[in-house]
Amino acid sequence: MSRKVTWKIYDQGQLSLLPPSYDDLVPQNHPVRIVNTILDSVDLSNLEKTYRGGGTSSYHPKVLLKILVYAYLRNLYSSRKIEQALHENIHFIWLSGGAKPDHNTISNFRSGKLKDKFKKIFNQVVVLLAEQGYLSLKELYVDGTKIEANANRYTFVWAKSIKTSRERIEKQLRELWSYVEKVYADEEQLPNTPEFEAIDPKKVSATVDQINQALEGKAVDKKVKQKLSYAKKNWPDKIAKYNDQQKKLGHRGSMSKTDPGATFMRMKEDHMKNGQLKPGYNLQASTNNQFIVNYTLAQTTADTSTLIDHIEDVEQSYDQTPESLTADAGYGSQENYQALEDKDIDAYVKYNYFHKEQRQAKEKVDKAPFHPDKLYYNKETDTYYCPMGQAMEHVGQRKKKTANGYLQIYDLYRAKNCRGCPLRGLCHKTKGNRTIQRKHELIRLKAKAKALLLSEQGIAHRKRRCWEVEAVFGNIKQNMGFKRFMLRGLDKVETEIGLVAMAHNLKKVGLRA
Repeated sequence: MSRKVTWKIYDQGQLSLLPPSYDDLVPQNHPVRIVNTILDSVDLSNLEKTYRGGGTSSYHPKVLLKILVYAYLRNLYSSRKIEQALHENIHFIWLSGGAKPDHNTISNFRSGKLKDKFKKIFNQVVVLLAEQGYLSLKELYVDGTKIEANANRYTFVWAKSIKTSRERIEKQLRELWSYVEKVYADEEQLPNTPEFEAIDPKKVSATVDQINQALEGKAVDKKVKQKLSYAKKNWPDKIAKYNDQQKKLGHRGSMSKTDPGATFMRMKEDHMKNGQLKPGYNLQASTNNQFIVNYTLAQTTADTSTLIDHIEDVEQSYDQTPESLTADAGYGSQENYQALEDKDIDAYVKYNYFHKEQRQAKEKVDKAPFHPDKLYYNKETDTYYCPMGQAMEHVGQRKKKTANGYLQIYDLYRAKNCRGCPLRGLCHKTKGNRTIQRKHELIRLKAKAKALLLSEQGIAHRKRRCWEVEAVFGNIKQNMGFKRFMLRGLDKVETEIGLVAMAHNLKKVGLRA
């Protein structure tokens, strides 16, 4: 026997005694309320000062900021999709108070008004979360990840290519002058030699003019005439282009033509599966309790050279220095150890071969018994002793500066006589007596780092690091789907990653509320 189906009432023309309130349609624990509450407490006076006034009314920056942050929290990064949500999504309508800025207004606010202003807003939110006990500014966990730029993957400029092109023009100028010298071979007076260094468009143009003047009235080969005509027309412009590209490159080795701020890097997301370089930025983040405390963007591929600037940015942002910092071996350099020591920061930072050392110590295997680290050193006499007990005296120093200008000092020690030594083949392969170079300051700093890493606190910090920064990057790239920037240019990209970082933090607050 079939039962009668009862349908729920469906009447699109049904009237309500009172119109519904948007507030009644948003749950009390919804993330949009967290965004609204926290951003209501933020001081935006510096942002408000950027508005000139006059003309038509403007949307308040607090409204636009709330819309953007909540959009990023909901994985909406396109200004057109945000505009659509303001018409269709009840949470956006409630948050904006019914305001409906178009996509141009949203885009201009994000890439224009927020530029160079958002970092201070982000810092205010972090301080507020610290006061509420969500995070601590005393213990930081640092790591980096590369995010692809909004740029063409195949329009690149290489510093080596610029150098090669300059050298080619210089070489051709010399070849043209060699032709002039051949023409004047039978004459006593040779015209003054011009400048060949291709560094300035005016100088290149003047050199070409000088060669033309020297050949005026002479029987000149047709191909040489064509080359001089081409050089006069094209080479000054090419040098100007190379100069402009070099200025944008700075100390980098590459850049993208469509986003000059982006550097070509090797990404984990490799769509061609061939290790292809793609334009991107190196995001450096310091976290605590999986909240992003600070972020900086680097235009270099290696993490090593980014740490000092990142820590100084933390100090400037919060007017305090963290007590400890934990990072992987990518940051373990003498320069970084020294900087952290100078700032009195406990550096739980690994160095290369740290894990290898621990593994060999556990297995009680020594695969490099003749390594300089294994040689006995007498600090009082500044002398090393080789495996046969022969003294290796100090014979000099070698100095080297890093890319950041940090001076490294290598002390050199040489054995007096390795001839006939039964261990020579195992000890070293070089001709003559064995010479070793030692960086005493680095040795001291590594010993200090090792003691910290193997301490009870160090082991706890190393275990925690695995689920601190890596989890944050995983959330940003996988859960939030943010793997490629929408904007172009370093200053705009910094604003965009700041919005991502704030959205991540406020989402974490919602999960823990």
